[in-house]
Amino acid sequence: MNSKFLGTGVALVTPFNADLSIDHEALTNIVNFNIDNGTDYLVICGTTGESVTLTKAEKKQVVETIAKANNGRVPMVLGIGGNNTALVIDEIKNTDLSQIDAILSVSPYYSKPTQEGIYQHFKAVSEACPVDIILYNVPGRTSKNIEAETTIRMANDFKNVVGIKEAGNNMSQYFELIKNKPEDFLIISGDDDLALGVVLAGGAGVISVIGQGFPKDFSEMIRLGLKGEAKEAYKLYYKIVDAIGYIFEENNPAGIKGVFEALNLCADTVRLPLVPASQALKSKITAFVNNY
Repeated sequence: MNSKFLGTGVALVTPFNADLSIDHEALTNIVNFNIDNGTDYLVICGTTGESVTLTKAEKKQVVETIAKANNGRVPMVLGIGGNNTALVIDEIKNTDLSQIDAILSVSPYYSKPTQEGIYQHFKAVSEACPVDIILYNVPGRTSKNIEAETTIRMANDFKNVVGIKEAGNNMSQYFELIKNKPEDFLIISGDDDLALGVVLAGGAGVISVIGQGFPKDFSEMIRLGLKGEAKEAYKLYYKIVDAIGYIFEENNPAGIKGVFEALNLCADTVRLPLVPASQALKSKITAFVNNY
C-alpha cells in the first residue's frame, strides 16, 4: 500500500490579510503547527484552500510557501481538477510538480457527466499526469456521485490512480469500496465525522478539514484507528466531534478559519462569495477552543 498517504492529510486553508492578499506568514505557521503535531501529509489548493478564488500566480506562491515551510518533511498533494478535461490536462502540463507527490483531482462538477464520462475524463487525466492521482468524490458539491463500481474500474485500469478521497457521507458506499478495491488502492475519508469509522473498517485514513485545527489529537485518533485500537480512538473522537459540527455549520472554510482565529494562527478572512462565520457561530467555536 502507498504508505505516503496513510493516516491524516489536511486540506490546508489559504490565510488572507484584511486586504484579501495572501498571508504567507500565517500559512507558514499553520504548516509548522500541523507537521509538529503529527499530520502525515499536506493537501494544497483544495476546496478548503479557496482555490477557485486564487489566481494562477497566487496558487504558485501558495505552493512555494508551503514547500519551503515543509522542507521535505511530509508528502504534498496539490488540487488540480475541474469540469473542462482539456483545461485540467493543460494545468497539469503547465504546473511545476517537482515537489508534489500526487494531485487530488475532483470529479467534474456542474456538467453532470455519466459514469462513462467520469471514467473517460480521468482516463485522459491519468495519461497526462506524471505523478500519482487521488480521485475526489464529493457529490454534495459536484452534484454527481462517482459510483463505487466506477471507482473500482478506474483503480484497476489506471496505474497512477492510487486512491480516492471519498466524501459522499455514505457509509455503505465506503464499505463497498473497501470490500472490492485492489489491495494497494487507498480509500481515504473526506468526511471528518465518518473518518474513524472508515479507518476501522479498512480505510487508509483521511483528508481532513478539522484535523488542521486539532492536529495532535486528530492524527493520533486516526493512528489508533489504523492499529484497530477503537476504544482509545473513540475517546479522542468524542473530544473533537462537536467542533466538526461547528466548522461545517455555515460554510467551509469560514468555520475552520474561525478555529484558527481562536488559536491566533490566522484571521478569519475569506474571499467572496464566502463570508466569515457569524458572531453566534464564532462564539461557539471560541468557547470550544478555549475549553479544549
